[in-house]
Amino acid sequence: MTPADPYSAPRIGVFDSGLGGLSVLRAIRQRLPRARLLYVADSGHAPYGERGDDYVCERSLAIAAFLKSQGAQILVIACNTATAAAASSVRTRYPDGLIVGVEPGVKPAASLTRNGRVGVMATTGTLRSERFRLLALAHAAHIDLRLQPCPGLAAAIESGQVDAGPVRERVAASCAPLREQDVDTVVLGCTHYPFVAHHIQAEMGPNVQLVDTSEAVARRTESLCAALPPAPVDRSPAAAAPARLWTTGDARTLHDFVERWLDFDCLIETLDT
Repeated sequence: MTPADPYSAPRIGVFDSGLGGLSVLRAIRQRLPRARLLYVADSGHAPYGERGDDYVCERSLAIAAFLKSQGAQILVIACNTATAAAASSVRTRYPDGLIVGVEPGVKPAASLTRNGRVGVMATTGTLRSERFRLLALAHAAHIDLRLQPCPGLAAAIESGQVDAGPVRERVAASCAPLREQDVDTVVLGCTHYPFVAHHIQAEMGPNVQLVDTSEAVARRTESLCAALPPAPVDRSPAAAAPARLWTTGDARTLHDFVERWLDFDCLIETLDT
């Protein structure tokens, strides 16, 4: 988006059960460098993928309300589990709002596979959801879809030590069944997983394609900016304001993760909600 675009400074609220949604935040910043980004990592209540739907819905509504109070014009649910459990409730609460959810990239994977066998790595909560069942029915009825729940992997990534032994062991345990089933495409069905994509690729081998939907979510978010009221154009260098990040968990862990993975300025605070 060019600096002269009148929609150059939308206020976008993004949330996830923890650190995983930072992969989506990073993609949004790349497409919308002048956007005012607001992010909540609900690390104090993570992982959502091992919680019940009612709990996830309650947390999602609370965080959505906080982001709206901070001026968010667009809400991005940067969590596959939260999208499956709570997107409809969030849309009901904000019927006039602009809301973007995240779903496993089954559709692009179905077009990429060469041998017709696609693996989906995701949380148990995502894979058991009705939303995922309908997604698979709509886009993967003609291929062999192999579902691989990854219990504990998102929680291990939450530690911030993505190259540590426990993380790599969980990646290896999740990838082994898919490798044995000879899948040639793997969907990263949790926004945490792109941060260990290098380990997943190493386990699966160089000929297996990984599908991450962060860029697609960023494109969808960008397209919704056209529905916002025109904003005054600010061409000053200071227009690219730091992203504001909150966590319900440990601020130091979030800070260290941001330092490693994000290349833009962030202000980090704790949140009690």
